[in-house]
Amino acid sequence: MTYRWREWDRALLTQVAERHWPAAEPVLPRLSRAANHGRLWIAVGAGMALVGGREGRWAAVRGAGSLALASLTVNTVAKGAVRRARPVLDTVPVIRRLHRQPVTSSFPSGHSASAAAFAAGAAMESGGWGAVLAPLAASVAFSRVYTGVHYPSDVVVGCALGVGAALAVRALVPPRQRRPEPGPAAEAPALRDGDGLHVVVNAASGPPPLLSPPLDRIRAALPQAEVVERTEDDDLAELLEKAARSAAETGGALGVCGGDGTVCLAAGIALRHGLPLAVFPGGTRNHFALDLGLTSVEDTAAAVLAGRAASVDVARRTNPADGSWEPYLNTFSIGSYPDLVRVRERWSRRIGSWPASVLAAVHVLRTSRPVTVEINGRQRSVWLLFAGNCRYSSWGPAPVRRRDLADGVLDVRLVDGGPFARLRLLGAALTGVVTGSPVYTTTTVRRLRIRVPDGGVHLAFDGEVAPAPHELLLDKVPGGLTVYRG
Repeated sequence: MTYRWREWDRALLTQVAERHWPAAEPVLPRLSRAANHGRLWIAVGAGMALVGGREGRWAAVRGAGSLALASLTVNTVAKGAVRRARPVLDTVPVIRRLHRQPVTSSFPSGHSASAAAFAAGAAMESGGWGAVLAPLAASVAFSRVYTGVHYPSDVVVGCALGVGAALAVRALVPPRQRRPEPGPAAEAPALRDGDGLHVVVNAASGPPPLLSPPLDRIRAALPQAEVVERTEDDDLAELLEKAARSAAETGGALGVCGGDGTVCLAAGIALRHGLPLAVFPGGTRNHFALDLGLTSVEDTAAAVLAGRAASVDVARRTNPADGSWEPYLNTFSIGSYPDLVRVRERWSRRIGSWPASVLAAVHVLRTSRPVTVEINGRQRSVWLLFAGNCRYSSWGPAPVRRRDLADGVLDVRLVDGGPFARLRLLGAALTGVVTGSPVYTTTTVRRLRIRVPDGGVHLAFDGEVAPAPHELLLDKVPGGLTVYRG
């Protein structure tokens, strides 16, 4: 059987070599060389990010992640496991041959794996981009046979590994779903040219802007708005309180530009003053702004001008000892996720957000330990306690997508800390059946009481990390906040 397979492989390679392919000679060898070390796909991904908007950026990121996994699998495992000599080039015309012949194992084709992984990964995020990339990926894969550096079976298996890598990334990080319903329509003033809007821009939040700073863009879109910029030397809460008082006096609205932690602080102040909130995306991830359909400063400005708003839920974490409470808009967690946030933020400034997230996850998986908490009077050992503001639709211990911002419930997810729980959860995640894992529990509640018997435990809320109090209560203010929406 092995002999027949090899004979078939050589025969098909010979047929490709002996056949004349119109217009292929000046294109395919150059395309094959361009794909060395993933350079072609890095350039394509950069172009997608620049011209493709948010959908193009997400498709490029998913394609790059799939490519990285495929390349790692092929180069560190597959090529070492099967050492196959490269094809003999006697039948391949000289004009087709690469100037520098590869010397690694022929099986499987790394170029084909990378091409298939990038195209399949992008397609799982955006069908349109997948359709555009498929012919390019197929051309790169075929070029490896055309130039004589791989047998056809090398390319077929490489493509299969690339698609498998894209599926594995999809299982670990599900594609974005449709934008959630922000909540019931609410009344908010339509502020002509931004008159009555008082905005605080947190310049210390998020990466440096690629184009003009958010401060200038807000002033250009809403020339009558009062816009102040907060630097690292200013007290953010004090600036927001001052802006809220001014907005309340004029019957206007409070605006904020920053990441989810900044928006969370502004939401609590807007809630206390009974003000509508305008959220301008300006942080690293902007989950809440994206859930409102606001992908840019201009989107928020358009909503403010039109008076288009919705009522959304606000989750609260209350300290029963003194009755003080703080809001959160997205997620709350205790356990391994706060550790991941701290490590990710420490590394992201050095190597970037995406690599830092991957490395932080690996680090936490190796080093984290379960924590003991008391949940509604029952003591449990958990790797993670997650409580989302509204029901999240994606699976996983700390999901990031939801369909409704005003459903009145907390989405609670627990990862138990029993024997071999970490390995069992990882295996469930890799196979895509994490919701059926016995160490993983999900439910929805309207309130949750938590006690933390031991010290040194941290909690995370909307990307911020803080020491956990001895006891706290999580509940909701249903429809309590009015926000401008896209």
